[in-house]
Amino acid sequence: MNPNGRRRALAALLATTAALGAFACSDGDDAATGDVGTNGSDGPADSDGWHGALVREPAARPDFTLTDTGGRPYDFQAETAGQLTLLFFGYTSCPDICPLHMATLTMALERSGMPDPVVVFVTTDPERDTPAHLRDWLDSFDAGIVGLTGTSEEIRRAEQAALVDPSFYADADGNPVDAPDADVNYEVGHAAQIVVYTPDDLTHIVYPSGIKSDDWEADLPRLADGWEPRPDAP
Repeated sequence: MNPNGRRRALAALLATTAALGAFACSDGDDAATGDVGTNGSDGPADSDGWHGALVREPAARPDFTLTDTGGRPYDFQAETAGQLTLLFFGYTSCPDICPLHMATLTMALERSGMPDPVVVFVTTDPERDTPAHLRDWLDSFDAGIVGLTGTSEEIRRAEQAALVDPSFYADADGNPVDAPDADVNYEVGHAAQIVVYTPDDLTHIVYPSGIKSDDWEADLPRLADGWEPRPDAP
């Protein structure tokens, strides 16, 4: 991990707390509670000690291709197969959820003994998040994070493949609009959860907004070792 990443992540975390209460960049109750599409989840932390939301029907690692910040095609399924992978859809101008998720995650990953998962951030705002800008923003947390972009349609297909709610553009009052206006400050509604794919190439758990660094620190080593069946699993 970048040796200066923890300081930068902490600074980002503190800087964004003042923005809480602004437009929330989740797109509804499902995203905010960590549901993965129609698979649903059992809510935060069950009796087995997990700090995320367990998915009732595990879904396969999705198959989609976008473009990384270096301009190269990135086949998500092929590039991450068999590896602990964290996937998040968001945007760099997000006032709250995105920087907080990235800050708390990277602070946890910099602690001694933590695993080194593949972290993939897909922008939901390709109009403003140019590859260079996206790379600079991700580097402020950790240079190892994979940044992906594409056309709006390509990103929608990736969201569909990952079974997360589709992102949408909204005006300053939070009302959906068909397309962003470059001359007007707009927001982007998007799924608020980080989806985790374990080495078995399935997602069993997602992490909604509000997850703390300590939660990541507790769960990531277990996830890296492979998915542990729930006590009530058949």
